Amino acid sequence: MENTETTRSENLLFFTTIFLAGLCSLIYELLISTTSSYFLGDSVMQFSLTIGVYMAAMGVGSYLTKFLDGNLIEWFVKVELVLGLIGGASVPILYFIFDQMSPMEYQFSMLFITFIIGTLTGFEIPLLVRILKENYPLNSNLAYVLSLDYIGALIATLLFPFLLLPYLGTFRTSIVFGLINIGLGLLVYWYFTKNDKGKRKKRLELMAVGCLTFFLVLATFSGKLLQHWEDSFFTSRVVYSKQTPYQQLVVTKNKKDIRLYINRIIQFSSVDEYRYHETLGMLPLLNAPYKKNVLILGGGEGLLAREVLKFPEVETVTIIDLDEEVFKLAKENIHIKELNGAALLNPKVTTIAHDAMTFLIESEDFYDVIIADLPDPSNDALARLYSTSFYKLVQNHLTPNGVFATQASSPFHTRNAFWCIRETVAASGFKNVYPFHTYVPSFGDWGFVLASNLTLHPQTFETTLATRYLEPDLVKKMFFFAKDMSNPGDLDVNQLDQPNLLHYFLEDWQEFSKEKKN
Repeated sequence: MENTETTRSENLLFFTTIFLAGLCSLIYELLISTTSSYFLGDSVMQFSLTIGVYMAAMGVGSYLTKFLDGNLIEWFVKVELVLGLIGGASVPILYFIFDQMSPMEYQFSMLFITFIIGTLTGFEIPLLVRILKENYPLNSNLAYVLSLDYIGALIATLLFPFLLLPYLGTFRTSIVFGLINIGLGLLVYWYFTKNDKGKRKKRLELMAVGCLTFFLVLATFSGKLLQHWEDSFFTSRVVYSKQTPYQQLVVTKNKKDIRLYINRIIQFSSVDEYRYHETLGMLPLLNAPYKKNVLILGGGEGLLAREVLKFPEVETVTIIDLDEEVFKLAKENIHIKELNGAALLNPKVTTIAHDAMTFLIESEDFYDVIIADLPDPSNDALARLYSTSFYKLVQNHLTPNGVFATQASSPFHTRNAFWCIRETVAASGFKNVYPFHTYVPSFGDWGFVLASNLTLHPQTFETTLATRYLEPDLVKKMFFFAKDMSNPGDLDVNQLDQPNLLHYFLEDWQEFSKEKKN
């Protein structure tokens, strides 16, 4: 009876270990991919590189287990301790090296860390299979190990986006799972050596306790460390910071300058944001024969809505933004709320937290004016919102005399990307397309595209509405492009299955970054 109970407890411990090992390993992979996407953009590349290197490294680790002999339990515990230490510290390490290295150096460092974690993960299953063969035949042994490992991976993919990322963030999640990994190894070793009093056991226990202490200290000071890294990146005082399921939001304040950053990329500065938002908000409405119903895609911070609401003819403004927390920030944060004039609390305004493309697919409503104030196409998820498919969906929701406008990145710094957007809007079926640009000090020369099936005269600017920036002579110049910003020609349009815009944007931006650094 005692042997049966002992066997059951051993099996329970091993099966729990297998499950948690699979869970922790995939969490590390997701953490590294997500953190690198935040820092470098292009999430497809970051996730692809991480998965590829991680899987190859697992193969290396699995192969190396053939050289391990002796006490397999002890080897397993050592692997868990090192894996927990490196995996748990991976995000803090990435934060540190991002501030110290160039993007290329960061990329290679990230892949090196991924390779180490993948190699250590590759040790786990072969070791567990060899340990369990004492109680189970090989076919049952593999079935148990692989099924529990895969289930652990499934749970990780569910926990990460819905619970861990929004409530703990990448930094604290890595620490938590490092502690789990180390605690797991220590528990296994303690269980199987509880009657052993050898020196090796004491050394291993001291190593485990040292690792646990390290992570407990790291967890205790995680808030201060994150604040230090944010302060070193942001030149102004951080007054708001939140990790949402989709992105990191940071608001900084320097005297009268309020800035919003998403994933460390500036979205606006209160010093000059009115230049951008008047241009994108007022010009399409001034050129629209009807402006009763307006749809804004993006722009959840409410600054574009502020400009749209200047027009008394506007009866409804619907704002679609992926992140509910951006709406909450715009409605509740004293700094942002003051900037947008409490636009999101206006009874004319409806806010919907939804993906812009999915909303257009599902919606049956029509609008007189649609304005896209979306982030730059720095990754595949954003690039699809500048595709022919997306712009055709926009047309399907415009009234016959409707007008569309979109931000289109910089015609100077990302010249090919800007004109690719112009060509893509034209290729989607709009009869008349009008590219234009203006200077916003925080961003430089910035571009937009206006489109309609009507013939418009956007160079003509007439309004009695209050403006801080727009005036007739200025608007005329917005539609002229100097030689170094003109259409280079021979550009591919951006399609859903061929994100040419993403490649143009990243190439342009990398080239600009090199010139800026030199």
